[in-house]
Amino acid sequence: MPRTEQTVAAIEAAAWNARINLVRQIPEEYGTASHREVYAAVASRLYVPQLTPDFAYVLPRPEYDLEPVRAALLEALRLTEGFTLVSVADIERATLAAPTTVGVWRLLLGYIWREFSAATKVVGTELSLPALSDDRLKRFEQGREGSPVTAGEARVIAEVLCRAIEGTLWPQADDGRRTKQQRPDLAQGWDTVRSYSTGGVPFEVFLHQRHYGGAFRQLLDAIGTQRGDVLEQELEDRLHHRAVPFIRTGAHNQAEIQQRFNLTVKPAPDFVFFDQSDTLRAILEVKLVNDGGTARDKAARFASLRGEAGRLGGVPLFALLDGLGWTRVNDALGPVVRDCDGRVFTRGTLDEMFEVDPFPQLAGTA
Repeated sequence: MPRTEQTVAAIEAAAWNARINLVRQIPEEYGTASHREVYAAVASRLYVPQLTPDFAYVLPRPEYDLEPVRAALLEALRLTEGFTLVSVADIERATLAAPTTVGVWRLLLGYIWREFSAATKVVGTELSLPALSDDRLKRFEQGREGSPVTAGEARVIAEVLCRAIEGTLWPQADDGRRTKQQRPDLAQGWDTVRSYSTGGVPFEVFLHQRHYGGAFRQLLDAIGTQRGDVLEQELEDRLHHRAVPFIRTGAHNQAEIQQRFNLTVKPAPDFVFFDQSDTLRAILEVKLVNDGGTARDKAARFASLRGEAGRLGGVPLFALLDGLGWTRVNDALGPVVRDCDGRVFTRGTLDEMFEVDPFPQLAGTA
């Protein structure tokens, strides 16, 4: 059996605390040139199989559900008489009458709020009309209370929409680029909009839109932080259940963490654990990543935390990871396994973490 395979098999067969000791011995057993290969092998065999398919799920957000879009579309259809009244003045009147139609106008153009906002700045400057921030556009779309849409705002929105659909909002690029309005569902401008709104979207066009960039991208971007929070909350619930003393860090308590535990790394690790004498006993970082390149970049965070843990006398460093990005082992998961001495856990193995020192000693002391 090759030497690396023997090492991996021995680590796999060991209980958690013994496993950590074996991972620590890798630098002593192998030359520096072999470290990357060995840690990658350990990561592939022991940790990658435990990653859960986080990519398969999304967290719902009411503003991304079907009903708000349907309601706004019905208003747009009513106020434009089935997209037959689509002059700048017509769109301006519709926007003033029902600000939620802004969502329809934005989606017709294929813009996110920030992009629509930027377009209003360009046109607003030209016509001496007010630009709209992305937050104000969101308020109109979502029907939130606040100052009503003004005539100037409705006019600049209408100008952006009509120019974009007519193909005059932006100059044609001579380097092969297309505008976001050069796509099948706007092929004939308003004629295509009318046709699709009454006769339905051809299925191949629907699939093409998914292929082109509609595979839950906006929702995933909107819930990125929330998805990470869910994983952190799962850990927090288990810590409360086991009465383990901890602090979940955030922007609100960075100074407290630094002063109380002499942690100088910024930002502080996501969780810190301490005993009844208020002595720091462990630190933990949570990272949910579905892209390999991002995982590689995030791995550097653990090298920084390892340095901080060493400065504080060898405080154990733990990782709670999930997402397909961590299947990248050579320069992502492998280095994290190294920096955490094997104390790497996933949603599926989280309960096993409480077998590892210092958690058995901390349980029941909160």
